[in-house]
Amino acid sequence: MQDVTRRTTLGLGAAVLATPALAQGGIPRSEGGALRAAPESGASLRVIRPARFVEPDETIFRANAQRFQERFNIPVRVDFVGWEDIRPQTAVVANTGTGPDIVIGWSDDPHIYAEKLVEMGDVAEYLGQRYGGWGALSEKYGRQHITGKWLGIPIGGNIGPCVWRQSAVKEAGFDSVPDDHEGFLKLCLAMKKNNKPVGFALGNAVGDGNGFAQWLLWSHNASLVDEEGKVSVNSRETVEALKYLQELYQAFVPGTLSWLDPSNNRAYSAQEIYLTFNGVSLYFTLKNDPKTAAIAEDTQHTLVPKGKAKSSPHTATVMNAMVFRHSRFPNAAKQFIAFMLESEQYDPWMQASLGYWAHPLRAYNASTVWTSDPKLTLFRETMESRYWSGYKGPISQASGAVAADYVLVQMCASVATGQATPEAAAREAERRARRYYRNA
Repeated sequence: MQDVTRRTTLGLGAAVLATPALAQGGIPRSEGGALRAAPESGASLRVIRPARFVEPDETIFRANAQRFQERFNIPVRVDFVGWEDIRPQTAVVANTGTGPDIVIGWSDDPHIYAEKLVEMGDVAEYLGQRYGGWGALSEKYGRQHITGKWLGIPIGGNIGPCVWRQSAVKEAGFDSVPDDHEGFLKLCLAMKKNNKPVGFALGNAVGDGNGFAQWLLWSHNASLVDEEGKVSVNSRETVEALKYLQELYQAFVPGTLSWLDPSNNRAYSAQEIYLTFNGVSLYFTLKNDPKTAAIAEDTQHTLVPKGKAKSSPHTATVMNAMVFRHSRFPNAAKQFIAFMLESEQYDPWMQASLGYWAHPLRAYNASTVWTSDPKLTLFRETMESRYWSGYKGPISQASGAVAADYVLVQMCASVATGQATPEAAAREAERRARRYYRNA
């Protein structure tokens, strides 16, 4: 627990606090209008959000919160919570009606608690008009499917593309990572034969576990639900995907069944694996440590293999800000969220983190972070993906609950370990999904 105070801000260093004035010029924005949410007299705010994977994410976020505090004379307390812990804590906040004013949770979490949230349409309209509109995933995760109301304000998204060692891929006889299932399997098995194994999270990892399971299904044209939101996971396509996993798993390094989100980062950095799906945090860490700079130089990013899909089937892990109705200071909370997405604060945060949380607003396509290193350009379109949690159906309370319960991840893990056949695992995933999609 840590308050954002003048004393703690001084410890962040003068350079960090100076950056907001330097990086705003290249971001186009409309200068008209203002957010009509006057902060309440005597307001103070408490914010919880996911822990950082790269140091500037936290350092500059705290510095920006301090700038808000000084601008509006509103004390702000920011707590960073472990990725796997943010959802349980959000549930406690929702069920007790006490706690933080702002919860920056995950992708579809606001849809789980729709009836307990402050509607955020004024914030969304203000920012959208000012910064060139919202990306496709921002709209998807921010707005309620039925009413169109904004339940959350996406702060940024993180994709997990294919991260690979160029030397290891060439040693296996490939110039790059194949886009088809057969070629990808051949590459991974060849790398394992060369003692350069691959690894993908099969543990309850918010980003990497869900991301791998979703890719496996979507690249085989399988889905959790159909366009109408009816459970469709128990399908021929899902069984085919799980049979493919049985073969692909042979190339995995041992231990992936217990991997959480930091695990593949550590394994890749330690040269225990040479190919995985991961966000830019891995490259950031390698690049900024002289001991691993050579690994960063040998590292490449490509979108995950398409398989049978028409485009690379990935979505983003999105930080989504919501304000609970128990807050005594909803207007102050709205002002805080809007302030953090203004270019004076947002672009320096994104720049210093190498785009780890990619922008939700399209004006930030112009940020120079995306051209500062050619290995980062791929991440610029993060929030324009046409896949989402709960694809192909609408985002809802049910889709959020299935993701939080790791239904797809555990389906995959049960097949990889041999505890269930592909057919049995698909049936069990259907049974579990129907607990949440009760009318489907």
